[in-house]
Amino acid sequence: MMETNATAKFFDAYANDFNAIYGNDNTMFNAIVNRVFRRSMVLRYEKTLAGCTPIEGKTVIDIGCGPGHYGVALAARGASRVLGVDFASGMIDIARQRAERAGVGDRCTFTLGDFLAATADEKFDYAIVMGFMDYIEDPRTLIEKVLRVCRGKAFFSFPVDGGPLAWQRRLRYRSRCPLYLYSRARIEGLLAGLPIRSSSIEPIDRDYFVTLTV
Repeated sequence: MMETNATAKFFDAYANDFNAIYGNDNTMFNAIVNRVFRRSMVLRYEKTLAGCTPIEGKTVIDIGCGPGHYGVALAARGASRVLGVDFASGMIDIARQRAERAGVGDRCTFTLGDFLAATADEKFDYAIVMGFMDYIEDPRTLIEKVLRVCRGKAFFSFPVDGGPLAWQRRLRYRSRCPLYLYSRARIEGLLAGLPIRSSSIEPIDRDYFVTLTV
């Protein structure tokens, strides 16, 4: 619980800056920054939206939804219901505002809370877990719960361990909140024996993009 509180506190204070990372301004500067420094974030966003096909009339749960970029985009494309869960209140506030501005507030629910502590009594066609496994102490338990609420496909990102970029990130987060990085072998171990029909692990820049089909 202390680790969850530390992570929530960090991202609550970081909400506005994190939201700005996605930089919706179509300027040449933002295009260059996104291509060079935020490539993993851009790729996992694009791959997740493409993976949630077909989306018309489908339901989505976004775990660690942050400022709501994924959920609002999918609602705008035709999702009938989006549930976003995050333990940082600042993120939830921004997500709700984004949904209202986009005209999809009636199909988006953004809830403050701990996904692991919530009751898993609703199933969704798609589950999104992007930029969240970085902060989870017990990843296997979380993956198992995601699969219990998913009846279609679940998408995860796992930050890559090893190399200078991973070392720099560990150093940056040392005074912020706990951080967990992954090797491919560790991810394969986490997926072993799960009740899934198929899985894929794809390296995309600084992350592994994992797709599980239930």
